[in-house]
Amino acid sequence: MSNTDKIPAAMVLAAGFGKRMRPLTEQVPKPLLPVAGRPLIEYTLERLANAGVRRVVINLSHLGEKIRDQLGEGARWGLDIRYSVETEPLETAGGILKALPLLDDTPFLVVNGDVWCDFDFSRWLVRPLPEGCPGRLLMVPNPPHNPEGDFGIEGGTENGLLSGTAKPRYTFSGISWLRPQILSEYPRLRTRFGLGEVFTHNEDRLQAELYEGDWCDVGTPERLRRLDERLQRLDERPTGHSE
Repeated sequence: MSNTDKIPAAMVLAAGFGKRMRPLTEQVPKPLLPVAGRPLIEYTLERLANAGVRRVVINLSHLGEKIRDQLGEGARWGLDIRYSVETEPLETAGGILKALPLLDDTPFLVVNGDVWCDFDFSRWLVRPLPEGCPGRLLMVPNPPHNPEGDFGIEGGTENGLLSGTAKPRYTFSGISWLRPQILSEYPRLRTRFGLGEVFTHNEDRLQAELYEGDWCDVGTPERLRRLDERLQRLDERPTGHSE
């Protein structure tokens, strides 16, 4: 891996209000909601650390100080956690754009703070982004709450290109690996906007990979409850039982 394609940082998006999770998120920000006895965001931080990432930027807005108080500077995971504070939520792309000065000028991982996934980030770190490729998206089979999917994949689901027309369509997992230029050079920059339009603008240039492992978008109390019960069952398995 060349120096220009090393990943010095990751960003975890944690500034949302979690409106669909109310009343749970009235006092607790969604990334701190407990899953099998641990805050949801801690699973992501642990996986990033295990993959070799050492610096993580987390954007904060709704109840953000509670996230900072819980995670601190990241010493528990061997991470250097930095925070990008938003006085109002800037949506996904706006939040990343504001945090770019903390992410340097090399590719970085982006993970939604409300997803749980057992994807091994190190799989991507040994596959540098090709020259001129603005990023790579992890796609998953469509869950019941998004049956139509978001994008197709052209040229094979292991290492294809994001497509707005290819079938079948899959769901964006909330996990990506992006060059900063995908935002800094986006022609419709503004303070508040989402990643979806940026991805659509870069169709046929972004890599896309289908992942069929364990993934959950914790978007409602019911999905949170099901994930919590499932992970608790995994924790209760006898020692030595393989995952």
